[in-house]
Amino acid sequence: MTAFGDLAQATAWVFDLQKFGIKFGLSSTLSLLARLQLDYQKGRYIHIAGTNGKGSVAAMLSAILTRAGYPAGLFTSPHLVSFTERFRFKDQEVTETRLLALINEVRAAVDDAEPPTFFEFATAMAFLYFLQEGADPIILETGMGGRLDATNIVQPLAAVITNITRDHQEHLGAGLLAIAGEKAGVIKPGAPLVTLARQKQVLDLFRRRCGEVGAPLYLGGVDFKTRGKSGGSFDYSGLSHQYSGLSLSLKGRHQYGNAALALAVTELLGRSDLTLPEAAIREGLNATRWPGRLEQLAQDARILLDGAHNPAAALTLSQNLKRARGNGRLILVMGVMADKDVDTILARLLPLAQTVIFTQPQYFRAATTRDLAKRAQPYGLEIMQVPRVAAAVRQAQSLAGPEDRIVVTGSLYTVGEAKEYFEGVSGKR
Repeated sequence: MTAFGDLAQATAWVFDLQKFGIKFGLSSTLSLLARLQLDYQKGRYIHIAGTNGKGSVAAMLSAILTRAGYPAGLFTSPHLVSFTERFRFKDQEVTETRLLALINEVRAAVDDAEPPTFFEFATAMAFLYFLQEGADPIILETGMGGRLDATNIVQPLAAVITNITRDHQEHLGAGLLAIAGEKAGVIKPGAPLVTLARQKQVLDLFRRRCGEVGAPLYLGGVDFKTRGKSGGSFDYSGLSHQYSGLSLSLKGRHQYGNAALALAVTELLGRSDLTLPEAAIREGLNATRWPGRLEQLAQDARILLDGAHNPAAALTLSQNLKRARGNGRLILVMGVMADKDVDTILARLLPLAQTVIFTQPQYFRAATTRDLAKRAQPYGLEIMQVPRVAAAVRQAQSLAGPEDRIVVTGSLYTVGEAKEYFEGVSGKR
């Protein structure tokens, strides 16, 4: 097999693996790692699952661990603009040169009789990269679910389940308990679980699973909590530590809960040999990078980017928009995946806006602008259809006055194409 000499060709080959769809199971990842002769069990891991907030918690932990002097690895998904975003070492994205080498090395190990999915291939790349670099610890965000997710081959130092809401039901099962059961697959013998889940039936399920495998369970709002203060700071009261006057680089009060999860994990890590000084914690929270979530655009201060891709995320966005309500109009630029709960997402955001411009990111799961416009008719606002995301953003900018706000939302794919437009890059997705 001839190695790729060009990153664009290499990433195009990797993205073409999406034709194999979503495949649940661990065998393909294990087979790839075996052919790569990787002893993945020698790594130390933090495993993060949940419906929303996984990436924010992971990014906070990466920033904190790096500032404490640890060579942390971070694997997340999806990316917004560049494939490099998925792989961070010492809180820095992998270089394009190294990315090309990783693709070639993993591709050479692929068995054509058992082709991996896109996510399985990317997961193998992450293990290869971090183990080659000696990353410690390695933070893994699940792609979807947990039990049969390609990342779920590790015995973690700690597991996180951020929350449980209805999303990906066509893959994870209908209802909260089915979804919670899949995500509970990250609970492993002896490894503590921290969670912000609130529903009684979900917590009962987690308690049963933790009891079966001897995993300590720590609940947000009970064992650890945060309290917002005036001026945008917050206090943390945890398992044994308290911090006051913390501040976050990430916007939105919902991030306090994500910070509570990250801080609870730091406390648990501190019970091993991973000492995390308070200064590193404060600096890490202030320096966390997680774009596309309540991100105010530097190029145009009127524009907010938020990839609210399910009802819970749309509710969080709407709450933040209500708190920041100004005197001008709200113009939404929306592109949503057709397999999401489109009607609920629209119901939570359209009543706040005067104009919506529906668009369609270049991804096979995207809903058509015509379908979105039809669903939006009952809301009585101005509806426009501009199929290309960049053109839709330009249209919104031409309509918006200096006091108006533009929110690009509905999917991380929509936000990613908007960022491509503003950053002047193309062809990296």
